[in-house]
Amino acid sequence: MTLNKSLYLPIRLTVDANSLLPFRIFMFGIGVFSLFLFITSLGGQLLTKKMAEYPFTIRNEVLGSAESRGVLRRICDMLETIMKRIDTLSRMDNASDLKRLEELSLAISRFQPASLMEKIQAIAQNMSSMAAKVDQILQNREAISRAKYGTVNQCEVPKDPRYPECPNKVDVMDESTVEWFCPPLPWRNHTISSTHKPKEKRQAAFRTDLTALLEQMSTGKESLKFMKRRIHHLARQWAQAANRLAQRLKDKWREQKLVLVHVGFLTEESGDEFSPRVLKGGPLGEMVQWADILTSLYVLGHSLKVSFSVKELQGFLGVPPGRGSCPLTGPLPFDLIYTDYLGLQQMKQNMGLSLKKHRCRIRVIDTFGTEPAYNHEEYATLHGFRTNWGYWNLNPKQYMTMFPHTPDNSFMGFVTEELNETEKEETERGKQHRMAVAYGKEVSMWKGKEKFLEILHRHMEIHSTVYYEQQRPQEIPAFIKNHGILPQLQLQQLLRKAKLFVGMGFPYEGPAPLEAIANGCIFLQPGFNPPHSSLNHAFFKGKPTSREISSQHPYAERYIGRPHVITVDYNNLEEFESAVLEIIKVKVKPYLPYEYTCEGMLERLYAYIHYQDFCTPDVPVAPQNASEVPRRYLVRLPNSMAFGWPANMSGPLMWPPLSAMQLWVSEEGQSCTEQCQYRNLVCEPAFFSLINSKDVFQQLQIQCDQMEVEMNHVFPGFSSSKKNCFLQKEPLLFSCAGFKHKHQRLCPCRDFRAGQVALCTACL
Repeated sequence: MTLNKSLYLPIRLTVDANSLLPFRIFMFGIGVFSLFLFITSLGGQLLTKKMAEYPFTIRNEVLGSAESRGVLRRICDMLETIMKRIDTLSRMDNASDLKRLEELSLAISRFQPASLMEKIQAIAQNMSSMAAKVDQILQNREAISRAKYGTVNQCEVPKDPRYPECPNKVDVMDESTVEWFCPPLPWRNHTISSTHKPKEKRQAAFRTDLTALLEQMSTGKESLKFMKRRIHHLARQWAQAANRLAQRLKDKWREQKLVLVHVGFLTEESGDEFSPRVLKGGPLGEMVQWADILTSLYVLGHSLKVSFSVKELQGFLGVPPGRGSCPLTGPLPFDLIYTDYLGLQQMKQNMGLSLKKHRCRIRVIDTFGTEPAYNHEEYATLHGFRTNWGYWNLNPKQYMTMFPHTPDNSFMGFVTEELNETEKEETERGKQHRMAVAYGKEVSMWKGKEKFLEILHRHMEIHSTVYYEQQRPQEIPAFIKNHGILPQLQLQQLLRKAKLFVGMGFPYEGPAPLEAIANGCIFLQPGFNPPHSSLNHAFFKGKPTSREISSQHPYAERYIGRPHVITVDYNNLEEFESAVLEIIKVKVKPYLPYEYTCEGMLERLYAYIHYQDFCTPDVPVAPQNASEVPRRYLVRLPNSMAFGWPANMSGPLMWPPLSAMQLWVSEEGQSCTEQCQYRNLVCEPAFFSLINSKDVFQQLQIQCDQMEVEMNHVFPGFSSSKKNCFLQKEPLLFSCAGFKHKHQRLCPCRDFRAGQVALCTACL
C-alpha cells in the first residue's frame, strides 16, 4: 500500500457509494492527522516515511514516556490492521457498510476528553471498535461470496502447463473472473466472458475506388504524403488488377477480415527517422512496401484500421494508456495485425502478457528476414544467435519480407509500376543506347567508385539523382549530370530514356532496380566475393539472419538474370568494361516479374490471408506408431529420385497441400534452401513436421546407429561419418536456412508457380 502525501493533511471528502477511493482517503486523513496532532503535543515526532515501509509503522524516533509510546504503538497497530481490511473492502460497493464506517470515523474527530492521555486512549478504544465493525462487514461479505461462488479462501493455485503464467499472476488476480492467465474454475463467474459473441462473418468484395483509403491516412508527415501520392498514382493499375483477379477467383467465398495496420517505424515514439529524409534522398523502400500493403488489403475488401502513433494503437486495441499493466480481458478486436519490429515492441509495452495470447494473428513486415535460429529466444540466447531483433518466438512464416530471402519467412513484396503495350513500344523507340543512370541518391554511396565510373564515362553519358541543397556534392565526379531528387513521373521519364542502370554496391535489395528494369533498362551490378553477411559487413551486424548475399541485388541476379541483369566483379575493370560494351549492343524489352505487379501482390496476399493459420495448433509430427499409418508412407515420385506423399493416401489438411511436397537429402554443410534451389524448387518449412520421423530415415535407407531428439536448427538431419541421426525437438526451429558442416539434412521442397515463387502450382 502506498501512502499519498496528501494523507498528512486534514482532508474531508464526501463518500460515494459507488467508489471507496474517496472514503479511503478520508479515513487516512482523519487517522493520520489526529495522530500527528496528539503526538506533536507530546513533543514526539514522526520521521518521513520510507517507500518500502507501511504508513503506520512506529519507530524508536518517537519521543515521550514509555506509557505514551505503548499506547501509540497500539494505536498504530490498529490503524495498520484497519487499513489492510479497508483495502479489501475497497473492492466492495455496499452503501450501507460505507455509511457505518463513516459514522465511526466522525466519532473520532468529535471526541474531546479532558486529558491528553485520555484523548489517546479514547482514540485507541474507537479504533478497536472500528476494527470490530470492519471484521463484521468482511465476514458478511465473505459469507455472501461463499454462497454465490463457493469457498474461495482455500483455493489452490492451479498447476496446468497450458497456463504457465498462472502462478505469477494469482496474487494480484485472486478475485478475477475474466482473466485468461488461469484456467476457468467451477466457483468463478463465467457470465462476463460468455457474453462475447462470435463476430458475424462477412464476405469480402474487391474494391476499385481508393478514395476512402486515402481519407483514412493523415497527411502531416512527408512520409505519409509520399505514401498517399504513390497510392493515388497507381490507383488505375490496382483497379485493373482487382478486376482480373476477381474474374479468376469467380465467386469463391472470401471472409472479410478485421485488420489493424500499425506502422511502428513512422511513429513519433520510435523516433521516425524516415519522414525528415523523404525529400533528401533517404530510403523509401519501406514506405513503398507499406503503401502497397495498405492498398492490397483494402482492394481485397478487408476492413482496415490504420495507426501511425501509439495513442492510435491503444485506442484500436482497447487497452488503457500505460505499459501493459491491464491485459486485454475480452477478445482481440482484429483478426490480423500487420506491423514491424518497432510496432511489435510497442504492442508488447501496451498489451503486456496479452500479446502472447494473440501473437498468432500478428504479421511482422521484416525487410531482410528473420531466420528460425534467431527467432527462438531460448535457443538464440544459448547458441549465440541473440541480436537486437528477432527472439519473438513466432512462427517464422509470420515474418514477411520485401524479397524472397529465405523460405522460412513469407514473401510479402511490393509493387512496381507496369507499362502497358503502348508505353513499352514508346520506351523501346526512345532508348538512348549510350545513356546510363547511376543508382545512388546519397553522396556516401559514391565514395571509392571513381575507377569504374571513369571507365563507364568513356562509353556512356552518366546521369544521377543525388540530393543536394546549394551546390554539387563534392564526392560526385564533375562528368556526372546530376538531376537532384526527382518526382516519380520525372524519374520514370529519365529511366525510359536510359539504356543502363548502374548499381553502386549499396543500398542492398532496394526497389529501384526492378523499377529500372520495368522501364527497359539493363541493371549492371557488382558481385561480392566473398559474399556479404553479418560476419564481414557492418550493415548486416545485428540483423536476425546469417544470409550471405553474392551481389547487390540477389533477387535480380537469380530470378531475373541476363539479359536484363548482369552481375560482374567491379574490381576487375576489364570485366566491367566488357559488360558495358555488351550492354550498348544488346536490345531488351521492359520486363517486370509477375509477383511484383499489382495482380501478383493481390494474388499472393489473398492466398496468405485465406490459407495461413498460425492460431490452430501445428500439425503433429509424422506418426511413430506403425499401427496408425503404414511405416512406409512416402513413395518415390515418378521420374525422380525424390520422395513424396502418395496420392491415394489421406493425410493432414495443410497448406501448401501435401501433393506439392518433394523430399530430398542435402549435401554435407548444405542448407535446405540451397538444396531445393539446386533442384529448381523452394524449401517448404510447413512440411518439416511430416518428415521429422525415424520411419523416414529408415525409408531413405539412412543408417542410424543412434537416434537422438534435440533442439537444433539443422535437424532433422544426420552425420553419415558417425552414423548418428537427429530429430527436431522444437517445431519453431524447423529451418530451411540452417546448415552445419559434416551434417546432411532432410529437406522438404516444393515447386512454385511461374513468376510467383511464394505459391506452389496447387496452392490456389
